[in-house]
Amino acid sequence: MQKKTHIKKGDMVKVLAGVDRSREGRVLEVDRARMIAFVEGLNINKKHSKPTTANPQGGIVEKEGPIQLSNLMLIDPKSGEPTRVGRKVVDGKLVRISKRTGEVIK
Repeated sequence: MQKKTHIKKGDMVKVLAGVDRSREGRVLEVDRARMIAFVEGLNINKKHSKPTTANPQGGIVEKEGPIQLSNLMLIDPKSGEPTRVGRKVVDGKLVRISKRTGEVIK
């Protein structure tokens, strides 16, 4: 069963724990089943690849690794500060709101 998450693709987030603690980045992908996200430029893993027709040189490829959603905090687009996320019904739709400012997050 997939749960609703406080983070969506394209959001700016701050990392709360781990090697990349206190760094910020944009979310590239969210896996709701495993409760992980891939954040641009954070948790970089190196993978050694053999030469192929697509990549004849081969070599070491750097790629973003997964980060648990519990270790990420949304950055409020209006204030630029990290904020907790709440939900509220506005005009018959459930929307995310910033707990810091009380404004709707699109």
